[in-house]
Amino acid sequence: MHRIDTPHRAADDPSKAAAPRPKIIDRFARIARAAAHQLGHPLTFAAAIGVIVLWAATGPLFGWSNTWQLAINTGTTIVTFVMVFLIQNTQNRDNEAVQLKLDELIRTTAHPRNRLLNLEECSESEIKHLRGEFQRLAEKRQAAQARLDEARDCRQSDHRAGGTHHKPRDQSRAGGSECPRDR
Repeated sequence: MHRIDTPHRAADDPSKAAAPRPKIIDRFARIARAAAHQLGHPLTFAAAIGVIVLWAATGPLFGWSNTWQLAINTGTTIVTFVMVFLIQNTQNRDNEAVQLKLDELIRTTAHPRNRLLNLEECSESEIKHLRGEFQRLAEKRQAAQARLDEARDCRQSDHRAGGTHHKPRDQSRAGGSECPRDR
């Protein structure tokens, strides 16, 4: 697998500050953040249910007409259309923030894998290869932990038996092998 070099970021070089964003983008970001916060609130959900109940209750008043049905269809279509953009904006912003935080954690690790910094730009085969690497690392870690646990169990059984010297493990356990530290 080839090494993926990280692009130079403006945040890494103070002399290359980001260009000022247009006010309309900042205004949209503020409105989207506030709307996402408000629309995710339980009271907003309750209000939406209330609108639907109110609409259904007015059905007999309007004789279940096509106009009555068109009102809810139009309203829900408009809300859905706007919400798609709002949700996408929120997800993009959150995803970018998480990526930046992860990039910073990777950069500050003692032995970083720099190729992980741009993982979202890798092909499926590269990601599959990395997944395999991490699976092998996890299996090695589990095996090492199992050996440590076994050694700890041997020390504890020696201690309970009052022994302080290395003695073979009970021959009936684990096929007659000794404690790992006695091997």
